[in-house]
Formats: sequence, structure tokens, C-alpha cells
Amino acid sequence: MGDISRLAEEVRAGAGKIDILFLNAGVASFSPVETASEAHYDEIMDLNVKGVYFTVQKFLPLLNDGASIIFNTSVNAVLGVPGSSVYAASKAALLAINKVLAKELAPRKIRVNAVSPGPVTTPLYDKLGMKQEELEGFGKLLGSKVLLSRFGNVEEVAHVVRFLASDEASYVTGTEVTVDGGLTVNAVV
Repeated sequence: MGDISRLAEEVRAGAGKIDILFLNAGVASFSPVETASEAHYDEIMDLNVKGVYFTVQKFLPLLNDGASIIFNTSVNAVLGVPGSSVYAASKAALLAINKVLAKELAPRKIRVNAVSPGPVTTPLYDKLGMKQEELEGFGKLLGSKVLLSRFGNVEEVAHVVRFLASDEASYVTGTEVTVDGGLTVNAVV
């Protein structure tokens, strides 16, 4: 929590107040429930939920009224992918927090939304804890289920985040925008 406090102080000293808080930090690794360790659980929940939650808390005094908070979540929160129970739970927790904070911060006109990417080409896939052949099989399975027949790219997700942060989304709060090429309407497994 010390790092979050230091970051908030650096922002306060440099910018004073901010209009956008995009919470994109996190970790993903998969393990079936039979072999998931407490360390696996703690690492994912500490970074993906606890770290994000307290970052919002520390930055609330720095947010201008009318600011925008955007959580980066994941379609894994709803897909039921085997081996992803802890990761999925961490992203589902953010979706719940998103809705609660939208209500809590509405008096300050702070909009709170979530973007939930599907498979996007990022270095994260190399960190899932899978063997190379498992990773390739997982990528092939996902690619076959995406209606647009490809993985997304970070720019496509960034466009949605930019929209949610902008005045063009001034009447959007408490919602989740899914950026997955149609994956969630086409069963993964």
C-alpha cells in the first residue's frame, strides 16, 4: 500500500487534481482448483482486487468532480474458463465494485465504468503459467470462438477506454463495455 500512497503523493505534487483514473494493473495465471495454492490466490487477489480498490481510495481526493474512473476487467469474469477460477473471481469482483462505486460517487458526478477485453495480443498471455503447447492450444481455441476470427489489439481496447474517459460518454456510468470480437456470445468451452 506504500507504493500506492507514494504514487498518489507524486500525482498530487505534479498535477494536483486529475480527471481520469484508468486502473489497468493486474496479473493473470491459471490453475485448476485442485492444485491452486494459497500463494496463487493471494497474488492474484492482492494485485487485481486489493491493489485496485485501494488505488481508487487513495486517488479519490485527487479526482475532480465529474472525473472518470475506468476499471480494466476481463471477459473471464463470465466465461467459466477451466483453470481460471481465481483470476475470474478477481475480475468479477472489479465488476461488482464498478457498480457500487458508480452509485457512491454519483453525487460528485464521477463516472465509473469497466472495460472487459477478450483475447487481446499482449505480453500477458506469456505469463498465464501455461506450457507453450498449452498456450498455443488455448490461443487456437479462443481464436476459433471469436466471431471476428482474430485476437484484438491493444489499440482497439484503448479506443473504448478513451471513449469512456471522454465527455462523449458523459451519460455513461456503472456499465461494462465488452471488447471481445464477439467471444462472449460464442461459448468458449
